[in-house]
Amino acid sequence: MTVRRTKIVATLGPASSSPEVLEKMILAGLDVARLNFSHGSAEEHRARAQLVREIAARHGRFVALLGDLQGPKIRIAKFVNKRIELNEGDHFRFSVTHPRDAGTQQVVGIDYPDLINDCGVGDELLLDDGRVVMRVDASTADELHCTVLIGGPLSDNKGINRRGGGLTAPALTPKDKNDIKLAAELQLDYLAVSFPRDAADMELARRLRDEAGASAWLIAKIERAEAVADDETLDAMIRASDGVMVARGDLGVEIGDAELVGIQKKIIQHARRNNKVVITATQMMESMISSPMPTRAEVSDVANAVLDNTDAVMLSAETAAGHYPIEAIKAMARVCVGAEKHPTNTRSGHRLGQQFQRPDESTALAAIYVANHFPGVKAIISLTETGYTPLIMSRLRSAIPIYAFTPHQDAQTRVALFRNVQTVPFNPLAYPADKVSQAAVDTLCKRGVVQPGDWVVLTKGDSYHGTGGTNTMKILQVGDTLSDA
Repeated sequence: MTVRRTKIVATLGPASSSPEVLEKMILAGLDVARLNFSHGSAEEHRARAQLVREIAARHGRFVALLGDLQGPKIRIAKFVNKRIELNEGDHFRFSVTHPRDAGTQQVVGIDYPDLINDCGVGDELLLDDGRVVMRVDASTADELHCTVLIGGPLSDNKGINRRGGGLTAPALTPKDKNDIKLAAELQLDYLAVSFPRDAADMELARRLRDEAGASAWLIAKIERAEAVADDETLDAMIRASDGVMVARGDLGVEIGDAELVGIQKKIIQHARRNNKVVITATQMMESMISSPMPTRAEVSDVANAVLDNTDAVMLSAETAAGHYPIEAIKAMARVCVGAEKHPTNTRSGHRLGQQFQRPDESTALAAIYVANHFPGVKAIISLTETGYTPLIMSRLRSAIPIYAFTPHQDAQTRVALFRNVQTVPFNPLAYPADKVSQAAVDTLCKRGVVQPGDWVVLTKGDSYHGTGGTNTMKILQVGDTLSDA
């Protein structure tokens, strides 16, 4: 049986909230369910989280839950007639004082008053993900005067970006702070922070998470130009996080589409070097909102991210509001498996020539190199408390499946996001100390993963308590009598 190595994140919403649809999505290959806090009530998120856990448990699946904070709303207000049509050369104003629901063909209110201070003459403003572009010609104490460079329809509450970034809105709003408390209540596995500018924003999010009593790993959404302005800023943000998301919507608007693919590859590469997970997101199969089949361009886009060794690819409106949520997951799974057949997915030069920092990191990297270079190895077993050792292993390209053997429920679901890592519930304390390796290998045999004569690489620690204790690697042959004595 082919095991898909790249994981699938899918957003839940009106199209995917019924037990019947959710069950089919989980059976189709959903690995991480995303709760988008920009939409829906706390009650809706609570109900969806509970449903995911119940259905996954019923089928013996491990599905992680990711909460996605809304972040600052840098948006225009509303128009009298809901929308206007702008033409190239039109003059238009953004106003702090104009009534919020009375936008006209010439002026609209803004929900972000600091836009006036953040912009200067000559700056370009991109509205509705770049569909409409304006140049700032002048500013007063309460208005920006602009000329339309690219026209088109503009409707209520559309987002505003400044080309090149530089909007000063703080990453965490009062709503986000309340949603962090909701994440703690729901015991989410991951929490995505929208529009962080730098490592300090992620450190604040971590402090708020800790104060709320949550244990979710933090994902920095890379979507501001400032975050990718230089390698030092990017690496600092990655190190301050537990993972990153290549959030290509706003990022593409701020840095320009021409730069986006190269930056995507850089973010994935830097995340993996720093032992962090990485999700590639936005419009991956956008046409499947209304079509049962992806376009060839979308297939290529997903495959490209897989070949870059992303941990996961993400569906947004395709599963939250689209007509074909189940088909979208099936299509994504199909494309991932196809891309993973490419030979580059089994060779790795990851961190060759670099020093390792810790004993568990050294053991993990040694294990995956052995597995890649010893032909008889069919599986890697990692006895783990937190999932950190299999995370490090999964930073290297390999066709050998990694199995995270852990008794802890939070680790069992957390590793659902890690590329090429599968969960096996296993409590080493349930066995005599000298029989743990034997019991672990026997467990894989019973699952049909390995058979007598195969080789298995196993990593473990001298103690099964705490993080960072992995210090032992064994190469075991299935069928031999194994002892930990």
